[in-house]
Amino acid sequence: MLASLTPRFLRIFPQRCIKLHSRCLATCTPTGLKIPKTMKLDSPQFRALFTPEVKELVDIFRRHGHELRIAGGAVRDLLMHKAPQDLDFATTATPNQMKSMFEDEGVRMINTKGEKHGTVTARINDKTNFEVTTLRIDVVTDGRHAEVEFTTDWETDANRRDLTVNALFLGLDGTVYDFFHGIEDLEKRRVAFVGDAAQRIREDYLRILRYFRFYGRIAVEPDSHEPEVLTAIRENVGGLGGISGERLWVELKKILVGNFNRELVCRLVDLGVSPFLGLPESPDLVEFEKVCERSKHLFPQPTTLLAALLQTEAEVLNMHARLKLSAYERDLVLFVVKHRCDKKCLGDRLKPYQALLFTTKGKVGDVQEWICEVLKYRADAELLERFRCWDVPRFPVNGNMLLERGLRSGPKFATVLGKLKEIWFESDFAMTSDELLQRLPEILAQVKSAKTKKT
Repeated sequence: MLASLTPRFLRIFPQRCIKLHSRCLATCTPTGLKIPKTMKLDSPQFRALFTPEVKELVDIFRRHGHELRIAGGAVRDLLMHKAPQDLDFATTATPNQMKSMFEDEGVRMINTKGEKHGTVTARINDKTNFEVTTLRIDVVTDGRHAEVEFTTDWETDANRRDLTVNALFLGLDGTVYDFFHGIEDLEKRRVAFVGDAAQRIREDYLRILRYFRFYGRIAVEPDSHEPEVLTAIRENVGGLGGISGERLWVELKKILVGNFNRELVCRLVDLGVSPFLGLPESPDLVEFEKVCERSKHLFPQPTTLLAALLQTEAEVLNMHARLKLSAYERDLVLFVVKHRCDKKCLGDRLKPYQALLFTTKGKVGDVQEWICEVLKYRADAELLERFRCWDVPRFPVNGNMLLERGLRSGPKFATVLGKLKEIWFESDFAMTSDELLQRLPEILAQVKSAKTKKT
């Protein structure tokens, strides 16, 4: 049987790691029951899964007579010789049966929020949490959420999943169960929806972004999408408007730091996704492509790459309102957009970036990271290394010193402190606290004069 496999397949699934059953193609019985394609997995990554906690979980289900298999992404990763980051389990047991079983076994259960969708989280040996989900059918979907019914049919559960490569199950004996040609698609590095693409997308519109994320992980060509898939996405892209910004950002971040980020983002824009991500109608793709290409060896943060699509502070804030970035991420994008242009300097090119560290509001550690991201954006590896190696001097004046001299907290306080930092920076960090505080009357006079002119 192995002799008939293509060389490409054997590169992905070496002979030492697999044994194929005689049931090598998914077929249907006269009654319509689909027999899955199966193969046997026996790789180092698979054997490494069996920690004492996994073995205990498997034994519990075996003792109580319920089927348990690994589901989804972990199976895909194992077939690609990658160690899964986490394990998701599927079972024929209902949530109530699992709860009764775990209670009998003295296993603590945590996070009960997933029970209505069939997920029970068990903490084994008070060390590792495992999510186990009952096989289910999506009865009603609204493009964001689904009402489910439980089943014991593995094919029915596989049929509700998004992509063929994510619709695989793995028995704990190493048997891979494939109802929808996921193994074949992995061999071809093909990313395809289970069944009809438009139907799968309408069940959960976030699958549009998930498709592109997994394309970056699996495909070998940057833009070899199947036309019918692109058509289904284009016709349903409006559904992204009902997806929360947080969920969109989780997926978009992974696309931005994945393979083919430049091509995939351009394709998303071409399909009309931009407005639903809070991006301008015509994002700056020219700048984005340049930044992706020149900075890829420096591994910029996804928010740094996102900044390349935006031209103004208003565009940043509009995007943030949609995607709900963290405060750190929002401020990073604003910082990059503001400071990404060339810093004119007659002397040491590092000086303007050193100055930014002391003149930018924010935690020093955060500002240091933001400056590094600007240098990555500019692909200035030499300056980035110098900035990282710079031993940052400690500003000798603190707030208490100003309070002791009669200043009160407020805008004026911050202005005075900022001007002291400017003087200290211009002295090449040489001035002491006493020398700086001697300049305090002069600075206060400047601040008062500036305020008088404004009024």
